[in-house]
Amino acid sequence: MCYNCGPSRRSFTTLLAAGVGMAALAACSPDGRVASTAGSPSSSLPQTATATPPSGTTTAAPPAAATEPPSSAPASKAPPSGVLSQQFSLSDPASQWVIVNKHRPLTPLQFVPPDLAQPRVQLATSGEASLLNATTAAAAEKLFAAASSEGVTMTLASGYRSFQTQTATYGGYVNARGQASADTASARPGFSEHQTGWAFDIGDGGGACSFAPCFADQPAAVWAKANSYKYGFVVRYPWMLNGITGYYYEPWHLRFIGVEAATDMAKRGIGTLEEYFGLESAPGYP
Repeated sequence: MCYNCGPSRRSFTTLLAAGVGMAALAACSPDGRVASTAGSPSSSLPQTATATPPSGTTTAAPPAAATEPPSSAPASKAPPSGVLSQQFSLSDPASQWVIVNKHRPLTPLQFVPPDLAQPRVQLATSGEASLLNATTAAAAEKLFAAASSEGVTMTLASGYRSFQTQTATYGGYVNARGQASADTASARPGFSEHQTGWAFDIGDGGGACSFAPCFADQPAAVWAKANSYKYGFVVRYPWMLNGITGYYYEPWHLRFIGVEAATDMAKRGIGTLEEYFGLESAPGYP
């Protein structure tokens, strides 16, 4: 999932239709060419940002009000506070709270979700890219149905990506651009959220601005940003927090963490999973 970072997106059009080339659009840092003003809408999350970090195994005092840091700001180091009713592992790829970023690869690297399923939603892809794990698929059906009930057509543009798919895609970038440049354009194999089945990319029913900064202004993106938390999803790579997540704004990339946690994040204005769970920032690979 990247924009403005060659090779050209058009070179992947055929692969995208087959559900394979979507991995070529793995999140990126586009060589300094950050999203245009079209990619910088104001936050639509509830603006009550005064509470403790999320649940976990350790209790902590409430932090100061969350504010949007500059892109190079580190994530909060405050531990989770145990305020949620359920706790989940941050390292088990089968857990809905697993954190995958440039500092936290999947274990095992070649993890395959055991319960892949195709959600009953409008698809803009096929093959493995049309699959999600069963929990995410069920939540996605509710999300898409709610959007449709409000006149917003949303499509599933890319779901699961296997280790093998990501290996081929990342290797193509390395061969074309060298590893340093490839790391700004494509996740390394084993470092992609898509491999977990907990994340997927959405498209707009009109097909406009797919995987481009202007997608932030499309109805599907606007609706998802304002409402996805109600169904357990967060926009995983928010605007101007790439110094924490390692990826520039991706209004199309949704990640399931459960309704309780997603609502908690939204109410308190916490933008990233790294901050929410008190993990270090991951702007680049170690």
